[in-house]
Amino acid sequence: MVTESTPKHRHRAWVEVDLDALVRNAHALIVQARKPLIPMVKADAYGLGAVPVVRALEATHPMAYGVSSIPEGEELRAAGIERPIIVFTPTVIESPSMDWTPGDHLRMLKARLTPTLARREDILAWGIFAPDRTWHLAIDTGMHRAGIECALLDVLSDALERYPPAGAFTHFHSAERDDGSMELQEARFRAAVEQLPERPRILHAENSAGIARRTPSAWDCVRPGVFLYGVGSGPKAAIQPEPVAHLRARVLELREVPDGEGVSYGATWRARGPSRIATVALGYADGLRRHLGNVGVALLNGTRVPIAGVVTMDMTMLDVSNVNCGIGDVVTFLGRDGDAVLTAEEVAAAGGLSAYELLTGLRLRLPRIHLGAR
Repeated sequence: MVTESTPKHRHRAWVEVDLDALVRNAHALIVQARKPLIPMVKADAYGLGAVPVVRALEATHPMAYGVSSIPEGEELRAAGIERPIIVFTPTVIESPSMDWTPGDHLRMLKARLTPTLARREDILAWGIFAPDRTWHLAIDTGMHRAGIECALLDVLSDALERYPPAGAFTHFHSAERDDGSMELQEARFRAAVEQLPERPRILHAENSAGIARRTPSAWDCVRPGVFLYGVGSGPKAAIQPEPVAHLRARVLELREVPDGEGVSYGATWRARGPSRIATVALGYADGLRRHLGNVGVALLNGTRVPIAGVVTMDMTMLDVSNVNCGIGDVVTFLGRDGDAVLTAEEVAAAGGLSAYELLTGLRLRLPRIHLGAR
């Protein structure tokens, strides 16, 4: 059933990345927010390949890209990306107990990366070291992960006067919920911005859920992440993404299993009557979580089939008693097969993890096949 887009290759298992769907998801966010994007492409674009993802997203004319580390930013520069790149993990410049050297500063300067700062020492050090380079101020309004606490902004007043930030931002902790927390954090952010010596040119707050659940944005740009890669923000969201990642593997073996016989380690699955079992070339070493054993499903020729027994390191077994299949047929563990879809949210929930962990946990031994957006 996986036909037109099925790659003509001999891979036993792979991750198929639909770049056209990615770009459509980005355009949906732009229409919803009515503001430009800062796409988050950290962690190798959530496991889907930062360089091809960014090259596809260039068509949406983003304001900047968001990464988590200097090497991630350097990778994009080496690939020829010229737009601003913001490093969102806090940049600690002045600390006697950290192995942060002038070489790291030079790397950021050479790669033209924009740091996010929140400590007075770091702002002053960056301003002295790179007075003509921009930076963004991280403001903590309730996430309590990183940034200057909004109630403590006055400790930065002299540093902000000397080296004002080009941007300021906060991060919502529960934007997918209707609990008022996003509105509270936004009010705190607005009050914090009013305390700054001057309004930064670029203010941003909304993550994927914040964008998808309201329109338009009240700020200068928005900062989507997981929505781009096909993960939604719940049934109440105003927009839903298309699937982007498709985890596929081929059938390696087929066998008849008699009534009562067990399958996989521990024989936790037992045949209820004569059964047909397919072995596919995908396991927990590839990122298919072991927790999916006996509870997860896959798509085979457009039909849902259950995982039979424990997921093993390199292989997984499926009960295909009720579907026609043969050696070499393509099985989909995440994404679309014809009209049938296994969403990242569904697969993640069955495996006892978040959709973020699911995508970033797909192991690098799986080749990425990037389709579309040429």
